[in-house]
Amino acid sequence: MKGTVKFLGALVIAFVVMLAFRGLVMTVCAIEGDGLAPQFVEGDRVVVNRWSYGLRTGKKGSLFDYGRICRQEVKKGEFIAFEDSLGHILICQCTGVPGDTVYTRKGQAPSVVPGLFNCDDQDYYWVRSVSKNNPIDSRQLGFIPEERIIGRACLVLFSRDPMAPFWKGYRSDRLLLPK
Repeated sequence: MKGTVKFLGALVIAFVVMLAFRGLVMTVCAIEGDGLAPQFVEGDRVVVNRWSYGLRTGKKGSLFDYGRICRQEVKKGEFIAFEDSLGHILICQCTGVPGDTVYTRKGQAPSVVPGLFNCDDQDYYWVRSVSKNNPIDSRQLGFIPEERIIGRACLVLFSRDPMAPFWKGYRSDRLLLPK
């Protein structure tokens, strides 16, 4: 009986530690679609470092206001994970940071030159999808406020072909691949 109680206690502690680690340190996101190919392909499980830009705390309009512990700047060219307005987690490449002016012409890829949109108003970022076939990026989503940024995509943990049965389709060439 004591062995069962110890086992269940250890299981509960391990579960709580795992939840705290996922919520405070790192999380894993799945890549859906080919919007980031060839850097990320459909089926990749990507580790996102929540501390790369500082840990997010609170939200605007909630009990605790938005802030970051150990805040650092997002750099151009980095792949960032962020929440869209519906709460979905997306990963895109950052191409515009506060202080940049972004100009788009008829939905084409943006240029960071003097033009129409200013990222500097409230720490907004402009992100883009790498693929031209399936772009879900700032051209559709608009500016990404800093409060929605989760962290930097830092590692492909593993990759699995989503069309294969669950016991097959793992890609050995995309195992623990740093980004």
